Amino acid sequence: MQRSPQRVETHPGHVVVIGGGIAGLTAAHRLLSTGLRVTLLEATDRLGGKLMTGEIAGVQVDLGAESMLARRPEAVALAEAVGLGERLQPPATAAASLWTRDALRPMPGGHVMGVPADPAVLADVLSPEGLARVAADRDLPPTPVGDDVAVGAYVAGRLGPEVVDRLVEPLLGGVYAGDAYRISMRAAVPQLFEAVKEGGPLLDGVRRVQERAAARQQTGPVFQGLAGGVGTLPHAVAAAVRSGGGEIRTETPVLGLTRTAAGWAVRTDTGVLTADGVVLATPAWSAGALLAAESPAASAELAAVEYASMALVTLAFRRADIEGCQALRGRSGFLVPPVDGHTVKASTFSSNKWQWVADAAPGLFVLRTSVGRYGEEDQIHREDGELVAVSLRDLAGATGLTARPVDTEVTRWIGGLPQYPVGHLTRIARIRDAVAELPALRVCGAVYDGVGIPACVASAHRAADEIATAVLATPTLVRATRNEAGQ
Repeated sequence: MQRSPQRVETHPGHVVVIGGGIAGLTAAHRLLSTGLRVTLLEATDRLGGKLMTGEIAGVQVDLGAESMLARRPEAVALAEAVGLGERLQPPATAAASLWTRDALRPMPGGHVMGVPADPAVLADVLSPEGLARVAADRDLPPTPVGDDVAVGAYVAGRLGPEVVDRLVEPLLGGVYAGDAYRISMRAAVPQLFEAVKEGGPLLDGVRRVQERAAARQQTGPVFQGLAGGVGTLPHAVAAAVRSGGGEIRTETPVLGLTRTAAGWAVRTDTGVLTADGVVLATPAWSAGALLAAESPAASAELAAVEYASMALVTLAFRRADIEGCQALRGRSGFLVPPVDGHTVKASTFSSNKWQWVADAAPGLFVLRTSVGRYGEEDQIHREDGELVAVSLRDLAGATGLTARPVDTEVTRWIGGLPQYPVGHLTRIARIRDAVAELPALRVCGAVYDGVGIPACVASAHRAADEIATAVLATPTLVRATRNEAGQ
């Protein structure tokens, strides 16, 4: 009896994505484009992670991240891919201030994360002694940076502590809610790290960074928002995942991960899913717990990652009640150096910064403050009324605002921002090396490649592409069919 050759058929492969923040949603979206079957599991009842909208006085606003860096293409491209391109908006104004030395002062230009190329731009921010210390940078011998160095320590050593206290701290604090004297320059300001490795005065290193940026001829707005809020982005990505055949399950915590002969068993409180590949898009502590049995080395490194918490206090005022407050006009908000001892670390004048907020509520003025830095957990756990009260007190001190809000909303982000201390990138390399020893499992999110939305999107793309390559290269269902002659 003659038999036909064996015919091999494969199914497309099943990948489970754990975590429904923007990184997990992006990974699912990317994986579907490769033809893989995708199930996304989110432990809570809400998708989006630190991207979230809510209402204040009947107006929808962002209660989490409110903008995305547009000079990196990933987040803007994602918004366009899921149908939000027409809702992209640059800030109506980017004129920010510093509340320092008892006054609101224009934010100096010509700096890289608070580090200037020209001391003259700091004339209104630093004391005469501080300005003289900056100028001394050119007379100092080279400062070695080795494999990494803390931003604050290096800048203070070259330009003096006032630059760190008055500029670097509030700017880095706005991104990481961290301590400039702990934050890694290599991880947080990599372009400056590469420049200072070349040696010479720090002022010249900043100038080289600026010249290289100009050579790339980057144009257009530095940041973009979305009409209706950046918090609408994860919902649009989720809708695209579902329409592409992906499955999304909320309120489905993952309790364990186990390697099997065919791939992975993903245990939830409702059963076990089998998967050919897994993407872990969760905070470090969660990823570490799930990897404890299969990769103790990665688990231990992830457990050592620290986080900072913060609270956002959103306030709505009647425009008629703030007419006399000149400091609120024409500015996007202000940053606050921690050295000045205030509770609020920043304020965003949303109705000035985003035209869509102003259009949605012409009779209201919406702003928000942020409270909480690394090591200030006690601030986050104050009652809502206390956080509103300290915000109003600091707003009065900074701007003279005395009106009472018509509505308030307090949003806490507990463990919201991973810290990037000196050596962070080396730790991430160790984590990725350990994870790479596991078949078809990858990690992504804010802890690995940057805390901004574009960085999270890029991290998700990297993980999804590596998983797709691994899964698609290995047939996961092989069926031999034998057609015998005469049958």
